[in-house]
Amino acid sequence: MPLTIGARVGVYEITGAIGAGGMGEVYRAHDARLNRDVAIKILPEAMALDADRLARFSREAQTLAALNHPNIAHIYGVVDAAPDAGVQVHALVMELVEGPTLEELIQRPQAPLARDGGPSVSEGWHAGGVRRDGGPSTSEG
Repeated sequence: MPLTIGARVGVYEITGAIGAGGMGEVYRAHDARLNRDVAIKILPEAMALDADRLARFSREAQTLAALNHPNIAHIYGVVDAAPDAGVQVHALVMELVEGPTLEELIQRPQAPLARDGGPSVSEGWHAGGVRRDGGPSTSEG
């Protein structure tokens, strides 16, 4: 269920779409309580009905919460709420990292991926959290 600009998920107001991947849609949103912008990853409705996918989504949240690396977005929380449409939504609320996407960095002639991205991938791997569905358009550098 794609969310529209202005829709609310808990205290978060959707302000735009960032991207989509195998495990969800990612939106830019505003946290009215703390007056900051965040990224919200929404688990698609069909996947939320699948116990295995829901468990995987929960493990992703726990893994992100255990990581502390400057090149990995911090997780702020998990939201299980009904947005304006009234449908139950499962979402991860994360730090919004401004900057070019991985896809944009790859296009640069001398992309700093090995220097800047390698250590975060290693840390994520050792914590059991390297994403199998990660894509260049939803990974910020």
